[in-house]
Amino acid sequence: MSERPLAGRVALVAGATRGAGRAIAVELARAGAVVYATGRSSRVSGLSDQQRPETIEETGDLIAAADGTGFALRVDHEVPSEVEALVNRIDDEQGRLDVLDNNIFGAHPFTQWDRKLWEHDLDGGLRILRMGIDTHLITCTKALPLLLRTEHGLIVETTDRTSEYNRTFRRNVGFYYDLVKAAVERIVIGLTAELEGTSCTAVAVTPGWMRSEQMLDGFGVSEANWRDALARVPHFCISESPTYTGRAVAALAADPDRGRYAGRVVSSAELARTYGVTDVDGTQPDCWRYLVEIQEPERPPTELGYR
Repeated sequence: MSERPLAGRVALVAGATRGAGRAIAVELARAGAVVYATGRSSRVSGLSDQQRPETIEETGDLIAAADGTGFALRVDHEVPSEVEALVNRIDDEQGRLDVLDNNIFGAHPFTQWDRKLWEHDLDGGLRILRMGIDTHLITCTKALPLLLRTEHGLIVETTDRTSEYNRTFRRNVGFYYDLVKAAVERIVIGLTAELEGTSCTAVAVTPGWMRSEQMLDGFGVSEANWRDALARVPHFCISESPTYTGRAVAALAADPDRGRYAGRVVSSAELARTYGVTDVDGTQPDCWRYLVEIQEPERPPTELGYR
């Protein structure tokens, strides 16, 4: 396979300030795509209400370090006019859009994990829906006309957990968080139905237990010494870096037969096995199989056969 299989393609990664979105933007650029990476936290105009230190400009620096071509832009995807201006800019500068990755969320400051619906702060709950559902619909609405002008376009909706897990209510995450993650799959199902007769594919991708910046901070470790967290949380042995998902999505974008995944939720592990990509340590962690076979039955933690 070419080292730049996405050369000549244009991608928009919405919500690329950190985590999976940042890694997806970097890996798409590394594969040769021109990437427009967006986020709300900026070292120029200030941080978002999430108050994380990462900025969208840092994502741009990482794209450049990967020898990629990209534009790191401060965009609020809750504001339709900002998204419309972004899509118009892509059209003016590139004349096409091949890949749209909707990775927008950032609602953790409003999530009350241990509250039932009637106990959860209502304003915060509605903001979670706005950030996790409305932003995706706004971005699809504004970007799809440009995406559909290109043959074999791809929409990737980043979600959390597999279809099997999201069929039942997830306890201890809060009603609104569960609703957002279930709704993302429904967006993909709906888009697939409405895209019938086109060459555009809509698919949802779920990372496993991802070592995002926020997750690493919570465990008091870094990517370099993440295994130190196993002393406190042994099942963290199955965790994966954001790059794993980034590589998986880049491989998916380069697959001419990606339509086989239309309307589905696929995991980073499934895509890694299909395309032969690995995490940064050369392994292929399979979080969701591990969860079913090891963690939920409360068996002793083991990486053997799951990485």
